[in-house]
Amino acid sequence: MPAFKHFLELMYEYIKGSVAELTPTGAVIEAGGVGYYLHISLQTFSEIEHASEARLWVHYLVREDAQLFYGFATRAERELFRLLLSVSGVGGNTARMILSTYSPRELQSIIATENAVLLKSVKGLGLKTAQKIIVELSGKMAAAGLAPDEAPKAAAGSEAYDEALAALVMLGFARAAADKAVTAVLKEEPALSVEETVRRALKRL
Repeated sequence: MPAFKHFLELMYEYIKGSVAELTPTGAVIEAGGVGYYLHISLQTFSEIEHASEARLWVHYLVREDAQLFYGFATRAERELFRLLLSVSGVGGNTARMILSTYSPRELQSIIATENAVLLKSVKGLGLKTAQKIIVELSGKMAAAGLAPDEAPKAAAGSEAYDEALAALVMLGFARAAADKAVTAVLKEEPALSVEETVRRALKRL
C-alpha cells in the first residue's frame, strides 16, 4: 500500500488549461472539459492572478480521508513543498502556509542561514518544528539542486529589501507579490533607497 500511495502522489506532473476560478488559496483549472480544483499558495496566486490560462505543477496528496491536488506555478516551489512534506509533523496545509508566508527564494535563504526564529513566525509553526525543518532540509535542498543561487538573492537581507517588503505588507499587499516586486526593482538597481524601492515596487503591483 505505501508504494502504491507513493505512485499515486507522483502520477500527475502538471495541469494546463484556462483559469476558471481563482482565490488566494485555490484555483480551478479547466482542462479537457474537466475542472480541477488545486490548493495553492499565495506565491502561486500572485504568479497567475491576472492570467486567463495557466500551467500548474501538481502534487497529488493521498490521505486516508481525502485525495487532494496541490498546484504550483514553478517546479521549484513544488519541490520545496515535497521536501517540506518529508519532514515528520509537516502536512500539506502547513507546507502551503510556509510557502504562502515566504517565497521559495526566501525559504531557501532561511534554511541556508539556519534562521529558525524567522521560520517559526509562520502561523501554527512552533520553534521545534522550524528547527527540525532546517536540520532535515539543509542537505536535501542542495542534493535536489535547490540551494539558493547568488545573483537574484543579493537583495534579500539588505536594509532596503527588508524595509520595503515590510512597508508593502503593512499596506495590505500579499507578501509573495510584494517580495516579487521588491526583488525585481532591486535586481535592476540595488542601490535604491527604501522610499524609492517602495515607490517603484508599487508600480509593479
